[in-house]
Amino acid sequence: MPGGFDPQKALELIQNVIRHDGEFAPLHEPYFTGNENRYVKDCIDTGWVSSVGSYVDRFENDLAALHQVPFAIAVVNGTAALHMCLLLAGTQRDDEILIPTLTFVATPNAVSYIGAIPHFCDSDERSLGIDAAKLDQQLHEIAEVRDGLCYNRRTGRVIRAMVAMHCFGHPADLDAILDVATRWRITLIEDAAESVGSLYKSKPTGRHALMSAVSFNGNKIMTTGGGGCILTEDETLAKRAKHLTTTAKRPHPYEFDHDEVGYNYRMPNINAALGVAQIEQLNGFVGAKRQLAKRYQEAFDGFKGARIFQDADYATSNYWLMALILDQPDISIRNEFLEISNAGGVMTRPVWELMHHLAIYNDCPRMDLSCAENLEGRIINIPSSVKLGIDNGA
Repeated sequence: MPGGFDPQKALELIQNVIRHDGEFAPLHEPYFTGNENRYVKDCIDTGWVSSVGSYVDRFENDLAALHQVPFAIAVVNGTAALHMCLLLAGTQRDDEILIPTLTFVATPNAVSYIGAIPHFCDSDERSLGIDAAKLDQQLHEIAEVRDGLCYNRRTGRVIRAMVAMHCFGHPADLDAILDVATRWRITLIEDAAESVGSLYKSKPTGRHALMSAVSFNGNKIMTTGGGGCILTEDETLAKRAKHLTTTAKRPHPYEFDHDEVGYNYRMPNINAALGVAQIEQLNGFVGAKRQLAKRYQEAFDGFKGARIFQDADYATSNYWLMALILDQPDISIRNEFLEISNAGGVMTRPVWELMHHLAIYNDCPRMDLSCAENLEGRIINIPSSVKLGIDNGA
């Protein structure tokens, strides 16, 4: 095999780590062993199942405390949260928004909802997040700051904001990214959809930008079934986020007065109840996943042709999704392993199709994306459920 990668041996190592018993091993599944039944039953018994209820308030308070910010606004999913972050950051139609091409499609979709244009950035191999140094070089080549705004000289459009996404839960290098954003007068937003419980230089992700978006989809480290939240330290933005995500309805005992176009984005109480129970267990979830990552790393130590991705020295990752990284890009070898593993009852998948390769986004502006394109042929996600870490010695 090129590079010495043996797909069958790699599968055996994974099966040994997860103690595969022949049953289907999913990529990531939720883990419910706390107060989930009790809290959800309380919602059902009391009838408070929609977007008003005590669990929404409690969940928002818990999220704010977890992320060390004063304000958290719970919404229906992470994409809605990112849409609101961009809207409240002042994004306008035809603005350019810097985002990594190595991300889930929700990131550019949220940009498109506003009529703005994704401008794709390359990633660095250490974090899988935006390569700040390479982006800075690109901006020196194409951009200029005029009247407090960053303009793309090639397109004439304003580069309004940058979305730093924490890939598979691994924190991007936020200090370096924020430095670039500040110097070029670009608003920074964190796409922390995957990084609940992760730390950047001992501080939670989701608190380093003007606003941040988080996801609690069913496959995340903690889940509300479907859900997300907006995080911010700015009280004015927080109040406006809550207003806009509640159909822009002005408070009144019985009148329906909506003072602008709003969004029906508020999280239902029954979903928040799940979230309250899940956040109570989050420290244990992170510990279990880091234990699973350690077991994978030990198993693949010395393995030829691939390695398990490890968090950067500045980060403490939640290891939302474990990643096996081939030494060299080889789509045929990657796909052979995907076929063998999935046929063997062990779910694996490649990284998302790079966003600039999608037909809907292939005309968008971009920098050189050679690192992301290299990684696309090398990344394989492997079973990462909390349960696997707990059942295997966490």
